Amino acid sequence: MRHTLPIAPQFYVTAPQPCPYLEGRMERKLFTALQGESADKLNDSLSQQGFRRSQNVLYRPSCAECSACLSARISVEDFKPSRSQRRTAARNSDIARRATSPWASEEQYELFRSYLDSRHADGGMADMDVFEFAAMIEETPIRSRVVEYSNTDEKSLIGVSLTDVLTDGLSMVYSFYAPDMARRSLGTWMILDHIDIAREAGLPYVYLGYWVPGSQKMGYKSRFSGLEVYAGGQWQKMRDPEKFNADMHPLSTDPIAEQVANIHLPDTRPVR
Repeated sequence: MRHTLPIAPQFYVTAPQPCPYLEGRMERKLFTALQGESADKLNDSLSQQGFRRSQNVLYRPSCAECSACLSARISVEDFKPSRSQRRTAARNSDIARRATSPWASEEQYELFRSYLDSRHADGGMADMDVFEFAAMIEETPIRSRVVEYSNTDEKSLIGVSLTDVLTDGLSMVYSFYAPDMARRSLGTWMILDHIDIAREAGLPYVYLGYWVPGSQKMGYKSRFSGLEVYAGGQWQKMRDPEKFNADMHPLSTDPIAEQVANIHLPDTRPVR
């Protein structure tokens, strides 16, 4: 089904399918194409309204009877590392970081396959081949970087993040890492490092994707101080994760047409 604002872009809704985060629920997404000369402006604007990028598509959960998925970001200014996070940073002080243009490599794909086979063997990306992986990394119409992390002793790639650069922060589109290095807590470390990158660049936020109350897969995000979630049409500070329970009331989600009408689009008219 297509839903259109008075000006482009056009918004669509996916067919319901089983939710990958909460058992027994169905998910549905509202999405639009990310293309043209105004792609950066559109990505910035919609990211600030809870959307996420996947290649040349921007999407946001729009489930019929559930509003559990909440877009999450870390306020760099408000973030204070916990004792555990400081230990994680110390354990990974030997890791080297390298930011490159969004190009895929065989070494990245091998690490990606190892990560999926160990952590998400039954997930939606489980069957992704090398060409689909390359498309995920390289098909970006906006300013993106691949941030690689290597073990300085062995010179081996142990972590990768596909990261978008927004006007107000960094968006970690997709990250993966060596699954056999549990002691390093590489997922946490990569977020900590992105907070450092954002701070050095003077960017106020690090966008983490969706946090889902009740989902063990997403629980780690609530352990970062300075976390904000997009709920009720605005960003709210995360004070007590328990207060953000999944809302299953049949009236908890606005009709699609109303959701689209409430989306704020950037002014893409040429300056005269």
